[in-house]
Amino acid sequence: MFDKIRDWIVRGLDKMFSKSTIEEALKVPVAISKEMDNAMELWLKIYTNNSPWLNKDVKSLELASSIAGEFARLTTLEMKTEITGSKRSDYLQEQYKKALKDLKSNLELGNAVGGMIFKPYVKNKDICIDIISQTYFKPLKFDNAGNIISAVFTSQIQKGKTIYTRLETHTLNNNVYTVENKVYKNDNYISSMLGKLVSLTDVEEWSDLSESVTIKGIEKPLFAYYKVPIANNIDTKCSLGISVFNRAINTIEDTETMNARLDYEYDSAERKLYVDSTAIKVDKDGKQVGKLPRIIQKIDLTNKENNFYEEFSPGIRDEAFLRGINKKLQQIEFQVGLAYGTISDPNNVDKTATEIKTSKQRSYSTVSQMQNNLQETLEHLVYILNVYTDLYELASSGEYETSFEWDDSIIVDSEYEQKIRQNEVNQKLRSKKSYLMWRYGLKEKQAEEMLKEVKSETEETEMFKEE
Repeated sequence: MFDKIRDWIVRGLDKMFSKSTIEEALKVPVAISKEMDNAMELWLKIYTNNSPWLNKDVKSLELASSIAGEFARLTTLEMKTEITGSKRSDYLQEQYKKALKDLKSNLELGNAVGGMIFKPYVKNKDICIDIISQTYFKPLKFDNAGNIISAVFTSQIQKGKTIYTRLETHTLNNNVYTVENKVYKNDNYISSMLGKLVSLTDVEEWSDLSESVTIKGIEKPLFAYYKVPIANNIDTKCSLGISVFNRAINTIEDTETMNARLDYEYDSAERKLYVDSTAIKVDKDGKQVGKLPRIIQKIDLTNKENNFYEEFSPGIRDEAFLRGINKKLQQIEFQVGLAYGTISDPNNVDKTATEIKTSKQRSYSTVSQMQNNLQETLEHLVYILNVYTDLYELASSGEYETSFEWDDSIIVDSEYEQKIRQNEVNQKLRSKKSYLMWRYGLKEKQAEEMLKEVKSETEETEMFKEE
């Protein structure tokens, strides 16, 4: 029976289907509102530099992708995770690496659109992992805790001008897992419609699949969802995540529009030399000879006494624009939860030491929540890998353990971290040697020598007191 699940999950073409299209096809409600559906489409447009406010004058500053990318970088910075414990864990670790290989770039897109899903599948005795951004699946049902327990995924195959779309529905109900398949044919490959319902056997690549497969004894969905840990103010009843830059969309628009005005300031203030037409060389037919340099503009100055040229070199008001843009960038940093100076000019952060520390702590708090969510998602992914390993008997049985280590050295305040480690030494949870190695970047022998010197000086001081 499980052979029927093979190769079901294939990465789909980058085509979004609306909430209404999916509902009409499956005859079941999609568990998101129209407002949420529209918001996800907008986030994707902004991330891919297709914002509705962009035109020939207003250009993208790549702010959305920079924000999503910076959060992905900070979240995965020096992240270490592995599966250990047995021969089973060795096999799982090899499969697990596939999800970690391009994790940062996938996480960036997930941050931009509110979330992403890891969806493993088995192909030729090997587990593959498809990573799907939130814009390319539709949740059908959530449990009481807000976890997705039913969702529909799309995959497509194009043959000539005909496109086949497969809707793959996953549902978990009382430890019974059901996967259903439906295929649609549309002879107009550029259309956003599904087309007419056809048999699985009409598509050679999917001809050996079953319309429905049921698996018992499943505790979690066979897909793992990562959610951006920001409250959903688009639809407060929806459990999906929202974009990391959602709260700053209006400010991003203002910033890019303001930057267009700065560009115009530079263009309009370009130095020019207006030269009388009589000073321009012409041929016998009165046509201009050669091309004038960019700086020279031809003009009729015959009415001006003793002048055959005028110079145009106005001042540039760029400082005011640059200050305004930087203020907007700092506003964006505050709205999305980044420290001041991350995308704004770090030299213009006019703050007290306490305010700077608070700013860094805001960034640390945001990233810590993302790391917690990502860890839960990856632990769920490992569960799915283990389930498929059992179903297809891909490796011998055995225990496994998943470990995580998050390097916070750049985003954690150093003074705060030092106090924590000193406290651990006082409570004998950490050795003095390990603290010195961390604090001063010493090697083990160097730390031992320092401890000996401290001990020697302490003993001499005690002897002096006794005398």
